Amino acid sequence: MVARRRRQGRAVSVILILLLVIGLVIGLVAGSGSSASRFGHAPPPGAPPPIVAPVALMDLAAQDARAANALQPFVSGGFPAATPFRFTGDTLNAARAVDCLAAAVLYEAGDDADGQRAVAQVVINRARHPAFPKSICGVVFQGSERTTGCQFTFTCDGALNRRWSEAAWERARGIAIDMLNGATFPQVGLATHYHTDWVRPYWSPSLDKLAQVGTHLFFRWPGGWGAPRAYDGQINGQEPVIGKLASLSAVHAAGATAAGLIVPSQEDGPRTSVNSVVSTILPRRNVQLGDTIILTLDRSQPAASFPVLAQAACGTRSYCKVMGWTDPALVPSGEVMNDTTRAAMSFSYLRDEARGLERALWNCQQFAREAPGQCMRR
Repeated sequence: MVARRRRQGRAVSVILILLLVIGLVIGLVAGSGSSASRFGHAPPPGAPPPIVAPVALMDLAAQDARAANALQPFVSGGFPAATPFRFTGDTLNAARAVDCLAAAVLYEAGDDADGQRAVAQVVINRARHPAFPKSICGVVFQGSERTTGCQFTFTCDGALNRRWSEAAWERARGIAIDMLNGATFPQVGLATHYHTDWVRPYWSPSLDKLAQVGTHLFFRWPGGWGAPRAYDGQINGQEPVIGKLASLSAVHAAGATAAGLIVPSQEDGPRTSVNSVVSTILPRRNVQLGDTIILTLDRSQPAASFPVLAQAACGTRSYCKVMGWTDPALVPSGEVMNDTTRAAMSFSYLRDEARGLERALWNCQQFAREAPGQCMRR
């Protein structure tokens, strides 16, 4: 009985491999021609973009999936790189985009810089393509309401319950900021799909296989929908709040806007680049003394954006104190400061979860606030 089952199991594996080869041949015929000829075409005029179905995997053991994946060749003749992408939007949306992208690269690729850049490039490619949502967070969390079949596995398989170190999170945020401010990862070109080499999605044989980074294989659609001209879409600059990131990201936490701390309006200032808004929160550009963070703030940015930066800089700390100055010449190197420096402080933020306290205060001689309770004491 056992031997018969083993023979039957081997027979099923052989049949599956044969089916995969047939599917691969069909996919190659459909996408025949040189790589250069394929990526030079535009999408058919008026044609709807490809349907993005829930991810479904072939029922294959890991070793069989690897064998099937190895049979599918990489495209020949090279492929074009993505053009630089720069996020533009208000302060709050920029901060949300950064944290959505940081979560994607960290939970999909781990604490590996090249793997993270490759994943980030796929997210950005999708946001520019008409087949996908027009926001960074929308792309990352597409299908996350399902228990299986989500576009990025970490959003629906419980991976977010596992917490990475704060250092790893900050490294991921640094890569997210760079990629949203024009960096590219040409090694994966215009890839819109990827999977690990030990699984085999049903869509894999029909797409162009571009590259491998670590254990991830990267793909794009063949023909016009994988051509550079298909990636000319503009994201809308409106990033949704993602409840699943609440424990990881202050700007996605429930009640963040209800608390009145992070509601920058259009009247507070113009749309701006993610680099000018968010780069100031990186540890290498500021002073961190334990749970105290000293920020150099940009006076041209809306005052309502300062709590966004403070909350993002604090990350997941239960206790955190932030002090910010808009005059770089007066930014202290530590908590000990003279009266002139203290009087010039532009903004302060305190989070103390043990006491249930979260408070943001402004220097109202520099930034007018409607509520007197938001002003520092003088």
